[in-house]
Amino acid sequence: IIKHTPPSQTQYYPLHCISSSIPLLLCLLLLCCVKCLGVLPYASLFATILLYAGVALFCGCGHEALSGTVTILQNYFEVVRAPMETLDVLTMIDILKYVIYGVAAAFFVYGILLMVEGFFTTGAIRDLYGDFKITACGRCVSAWFIMLTYIFFLAWLGVTAFTSLPVFMYFNIWTICQNTTVVEGANLCLDLRQFGMVTIGEERKVCTGSEKFFKMCESNELDMTFHLFVCALAGAGAAVIAMVHYLMVLSANWAYVKDACRMQKYEDIKSKEEQELHDIHSTRSKERLNAYT
Repeated sequence: IIKHTPPSQTQYYPLHCISSSIPLLLCLLLLCCVKCLGVLPYASLFATILLYAGVALFCGCGHEALSGTVTILQNYFEVVRAPMETLDVLTMIDILKYVIYGVAAAFFVYGILLMVEGFFTTGAIRDLYGDFKITACGRCVSAWFIMLTYIFFLAWLGVTAFTSLPVFMYFNIWTICQNTTVVEGANLCLDLRQFGMVTIGEERKVCTGSEKFFKMCESNELDMTFHLFVCALAGAGAAVIAMVHYLMVLSANWAYVKDACRMQKYEDIKSKEEQELHDIHSTRSKERLNAYT
């Protein structure tokens, strides 16, 4: 506690007295840091970090892998962009890039919302700011987050399954490139019609005996794109794990809120009964006093 003195009684302390207060300031700073660390919901924090890491890995690697796919299709398979009114593979890749932008922005905001929800439902907040009242709006918000997280969990499962398709396709291409170096005279071809990228009437294929095939296998674009899709698949899997972790955290928070609501109702009923007993006792005391007088 610092005691302020009037201007006329101002005292001037030597330098060693001022420097002696530095350990006290460090102690107060340490206590504030410990209190802030006690407030953190570590389960929600871990899930948020895992979600951000998975989404960043999926969006960054997925975007660059799609750009590499466009380069491979244009350079080695001679795929040209169709008119604007036609939906071809290059237009679909552009749409997927915009979807990746939206996914990155949406889950950045959603991670912040879940982190805030974890702050408000953790027990450390109640210890710092005293007892609180559980409202119906708070219970509805917790239930809404559980339902929304479950929907996102199913969505990320679908994204993971969808991301595994280009990984499988590039693995097949990489396997064909490896087999041509081992087996001499092998006649293998890569036809985009097998993967549904072009129409049946449009022939876009590269065979092992052509010069484009050897250039594609020796280029860094194929190897880099394949590994980028693998990293994007790993990011989608990390996002799925983060959603599962969020579901566990939200379920635990929901149970905590439900128990707190029941305890709140019990305390209200108990205080009401105690007030009624107090009123009855006061009434009887007044009756006895009137009868005595």
